[in-house]
Amino acid sequence: QLHLVESGGGLVQPGGSLRLSCAATGTTLDYYAVAWFRQAPGKEREGVSSTSSTDGTTHKSYYKESVKGRFTISRDNAKNTVYLQMNNLAPEDTGVYYCAADLWGSGTWTQAEYDFWGQGTQVTVSS
Repeated sequence: QLHLVESGGGLVQPGGSLRLSCAATGTTLDYYAVAWFRQAPGKEREGVSSTSSTDGTTHKSYYKESVKGRFTISRDNAKNTVYLQMNNLAPEDTGVYYCAADLWGSGTWTQAEYDFWGQGTQVTVSS
């Protein structure tokens, strides 16, 4: 059974940076697509970035248009962890960020495809 734990959220000023971590236990994340979703106050949860399961050598990465060039998703297989580096943060990036995993997934943002979810970590961007 895969278990996910997010960390790294916090309060940051506009223009600042945070790195979120999604640490997995139970099995290797290499076989899973991992996505970061966020839920802003009063809004639906939305996909922000994702990385596909391995094709044998690589993982594909995807980004919501509004975060392209600012967010970077990456994997550390040795630590069984997926990261979301967030730079040049803006107030509209505020929300609870969740990581989720989908066995042999392609990295879509269809939430129903993700069977494993973390508890979420709060990101607040405010001056």
